[in-house]
Amino acid sequence: MTTSTGRLRDPQQRAERAARILDTAADLLLRHGYRKVSIDDVAAGAGIGKGTVYLHWKTREQLFSAVFAREVLAATGELRDALARDPSTCLLHRFARTYFLAVIDRPLLRGFLLTDPDLLGKLTSAPDTARDERHAGVALGYFELLARHGLLREGMSVEEVGYAYQATFEGFLRAEDGADGRESRADLLACVVERSLVRQERPEESVMGEVASATVALLDGLVDADREEFGIPA
Repeated sequence: MTTSTGRLRDPQQRAERAARILDTAADLLLRHGYRKVSIDDVAAGAGIGKGTVYLHWKTREQLFSAVFAREVLAATGELRDALARDPSTCLLHRFARTYFLAVIDRPLLRGFLLTDPDLLGKLTSAPDTARDERHAGVALGYFELLARHGLLREGMSVEEVGYAYQATFEGFLRAEDGADGRESRADLLACVVERSLVRQERPEESVMGEVASATVALLDGLVDADREEFGIPA
């Protein structure tokens, strides 16, 4: 039995094969949408047998869920890198700008966040409760961090800030048309978030460093849990 169809014992080779499958599935989903892509299509595109795909993901839905989860992790990685380079990224308006640019650079991720039915197919009606709760918990943890350090506008609860932020962010995503000017739209999003939800006094560098480190820890835990659930190679 060849390595193209067998169970690879080398963890690195297995991870490389899983990544190739995900790359192929992502490309096909982006071009054709969920309803028109089969496991046979993915296997052919990856140059492996259909059964080999099932060694990694037991169902078509699990595979495509892993594709979208990997897109989220890629954008999350950009956030982590930005926080490491510049702790002021922890401020809500800078966080929003960074994530917005990460999302609009990934059409699959934008469609996933906006639950595009043509792109997602039946995945829109089969929510992953554990994943959703995990991501909601991390988001709440981040907003609570900002609140504890006095980085949010006074007079609003954490839940109210979270709702207003989510509605604003998704509104900008829905209005995005893919035309030039992505940086200016990201700047506008940051401006709206800053003026409506962020305390205007700039915090001390030490405070931003502490919040940035805690935010990275939250994101690290999220990444590890998502990788394990969806079988995504590092």
